[in-house]
Amino acid sequence: MSARSRQPPGRAGRLRLRRRLDAAQRGADLLERKLRLLLDRLRALEDTARAAEERWRALTAEAEEWLLKGVVIAGEGAVAEAAPAATGTLDVRWASLMGVRHPDGSHWTPPARDPGEARARTTALVHAEAAYRDAVGAGAEYAVARTAAALLTEEATRTRQRVRALRRHWIPRLTAELAAADQALEQAEHEESVRRRWAAAETPHRR
Repeated sequence: MSARSRQPPGRAGRLRLRRRLDAAQRGADLLERKLRLLLDRLRALEDTARAAEERWRALTAEAEEWLLKGVVIAGEGAVAEAAPAATGTLDVRWASLMGVRHPDGSHWTPPARDPGEARARTTALVHAEAAYRDAVGAGAEYAVARTAAALLTEEATRTRQRVRALRRHWIPRLTAELAAADQALEQAEHEESVRRRWAAAETPHRR
């Protein structure tokens, strides 16, 4: 059964079509506004992700270089001895944009050393530890931005599809049905007017 056949006849059907068309147009406008906000946020996230990735890769490369120097100087055993006993913590903040929940930042707390713990034997291992600490923070920032971008990209894709369906299919269909309803109503009113004129013209002859 088509949408047109479900409409009541006459002015009631035309009014219902008008309301449905208005609702579809408002919906498309709101979805396009949502899409613009999502795309603006996505561009910012992509910039953040690129910068964080570059910093993460640079810090990781620096840490690996210092680690290699430390191993050459003090041996692999020195690396195990210099590792802190505690573990760091990573807290991720979450936010919502246009109904899409996504990570919105992170806070990396490196492991703290106890006063009695062994320290790195060489300057190279000290530098390696510092670079790895910073690399973890940069990696977390990169992961947050990438994950948020992926979630918002999915929602932007769905929103774009809904806008396309409204603009290319649903709104044109309702517009055509409303035009047909207007034409049918105009035709019915014209025919009614003609019948009334005929009835008025025939009334004197019947007397």
